[in-house]
Amino acid sequence: MPTPTVVPFPAALRTREGAPFPLAGATVAGDADAAAELSRLVRARTGIEPARAASGSIRLRVAADGPDDPAAPESYVLTVEEASVTVTGADAAGLFYGVQTLAQLLRQQEGAWVLPPVEIEDAPRFAYRGVMLDVARHFFGVQAVMSFIDRAASLKCNHLHLHLTDDQGWRLQLRSRPELTARAAGTAVGGDDGGFYTQEDYARILAHAASRHVTIVPEIDIPGHTHAVGLAYPDIAADPVLTDEVRADAEAAGAAVPVAGQPYTGIAVGFSSLRIGDARTDAFLADVFGELAALTPGPYLHLGGDEALGTDRADYAAVIARTVGIIAAAGKTAIAWHEAAAVEPLPAGLVAQYWGFVTPSPSTTAARASSVILSPSDAAYLDMKPDADFPLGLMWADGPTSVQRAYEWEPAGLLPGVEPGDILGVEAPLWTETVRTPADIDALVFPRLAAVAEIGWSPAPSASAARTWESFRARVGGLGPLWSALGIAFTASPEIPWQSE
Repeated sequence: MPTPTVVPFPAALRTREGAPFPLAGATVAGDADAAAELSRLVRARTGIEPARAASGSIRLRVAADGPDDPAAPESYVLTVEEASVTVTGADAAGLFYGVQTLAQLLRQQEGAWVLPPVEIEDAPRFAYRGVMLDVARHFFGVQAVMSFIDRAASLKCNHLHLHLTDDQGWRLQLRSRPELTARAAGTAVGGDDGGFYTQEDYARILAHAASRHVTIVPEIDIPGHTHAVGLAYPDIAADPVLTDEVRADAEAAGAAVPVAGQPYTGIAVGFSSLRIGDARTDAFLADVFGELAALTPGPYLHLGGDEALGTDRADYAAVIARTVGIIAAAGKTAIAWHEAAAVEPLPAGLVAQYWGFVTPSPSTTAARASSVILSPSDAAYLDMKPDADFPLGLMWADGPTSVQRAYEWEPAGLLPGVEPGDILGVEAPLWTETVRTPADIDALVFPRLAAVAEIGWSPAPSASAARTWESFRARVGGLGPLWSALGIAFTASPEIPWQSE
């Protein structure tokens, strides 16, 4: 039989002899949450609603630490036979991921829905498998974020990095600093409407993410990307630094240059900064990151730190050190874009998120951090155009990023000095300068997120014969009907041999 349509590809997959398992008349037993998720996926894909039963033909369970149970966190074992299906997760997350794989295996044979006979033993390569959504350039409401979480989790991504603040707007209510959402949340790129999450909204997002085994990583970007802060608290914001590049970006976009105290709706970067060394700025940082830590159950807070071109180098090092200290004191681990790994002395425990190219600059200092998340912009940035004529996206990261380019990079060895054990994981960011609707999100994210998801979950190409571009493109092509059934408005890239029902 052909290689089953599974993305990311499992650690071990063996096809079995025998007849497939027929879905008609199947009953589901076991873990209630997993059964509900399987029913949702099966109903969307086939229109069939499997019945619940005390001892069903599809058995879903979390391991009881027996000798045949999976051991690694998030791992699972899946077996399909003619008369039964069993999915056993090492934990609730592993069972959830096994259910996602089971839904991908569904296919039609002679007019009936079946599951092919297989044995799968699966576990993730990296602990951190992330995707980022920028809600600052354009704002997306709670339902859109929850749908994005569902889509990411279906590909076994387990972290959602929310870029909550930027020059164009502040998107999270903080009771310690109410002016941020009162004065700095109303606009977006191009003059579009802004918005923000109340603390109740944020709690809903967190709860939904937890139900999908996704950890929210909130980002408050400092000391640059802070023009919006100046609308609310002008005493801690420096005047915009209007370089030739900023003026050129404004002219090319037909937009105004940034002006202190006025909302900014362009897409230039690097012009804003906080006033470093001012006691009022220190108090602001303590309030913001302290309250953010109290609101966020996950272990990570992201402090940004990128493109702080308007900040003196010594001031930059000082504010990074201070903010990492505030985050650590709140019991969290700080993540920052890789520029922060250049500061002296390097703050202990800092995780660097690398956003340079697949071929790094010799001056890259990300290896100095305690661990690294890899997001090479010319391969993993989902906001890059998939081809030059695509109506959405940008092209600054070495031109368009095809699906093949998104797939054919390897984390190990990408950064000199970063050993495999230093890699926390990978992340695919989506910046939203050109993204205005949930359909726009889908169009840029799918199918390229599947490429990065496979890099984060599956064994390295050297350890798996299925980790090839030809295998991947065929397997992703088989997911088209499932994605359509789930309402994912993916881009039917000509690189992929898409299958019909």
